[in-house]
This record gives sequence, C-alpha cells and structure tokens, in this order.
Amino acid sequence: MVQDKPLLMREVLGESLRELRTSESLTLREVSSSARVSLGYLSEIERGQKEASSELLNAICGALGVPLSSVLRKVSDKIDGQDVVTQLPRPRQSVAA
Repeated sequence: MVQDKPLLMREVLGESLRELRTSESLTLREVSSSARVSLGYLSEIERGQKEASSELLNAICGALGVPLSSVLRKVSDKIDGQDVVTQLPRPRQSVAA
C-alpha cells in the first residue's frame, strides 16, 4: 500500500495515545482534565496535528496510567524495522574555505 502523504512521528505518537485512551474507556475530557491540558489541544496531539513537550507527554501518560517509557516503546514497536516515518531534511553544511 502506497501512502499519499508522509507519516510523521507525531502522528504515530498521537495514534498510540488515542489507542491507549480508548482501550481504558477514557474520554478526551477525562484525560485532558487529569493532565491539565485543554481538550482541544489533546485532540490535536492525538490527531498528530500538534507536538507535545516531554513534560506534557508525561502528564498525558500519567492521566492514562501508563509510564511515558511504555508509550515510547509502543511507538518504537510500530515503526521498528520500517522506514515509514518521514525524516526531517538535514540542513546543508557549508564547506569551510
């Protein structure tokens, strides 16, 4: 299957967070309240539209009752062995004269 658009790490992470939330039968409102993040922002994170800071990710994981390391492991497992996540372009290095 060929993807129409590149897959970004924030999308894989957001999908993993949503899967965890729904598997625990938690609503966006419950998690956003517990993590002290707006419902809209949490929704954008889950949809891969926004990137969360490490502190915010840790708060979301706390609200989900899972360690951040488990979520990162889950993301790693999803992409392990596959080149599905788009790499950001590297800045060109200038050659010193």
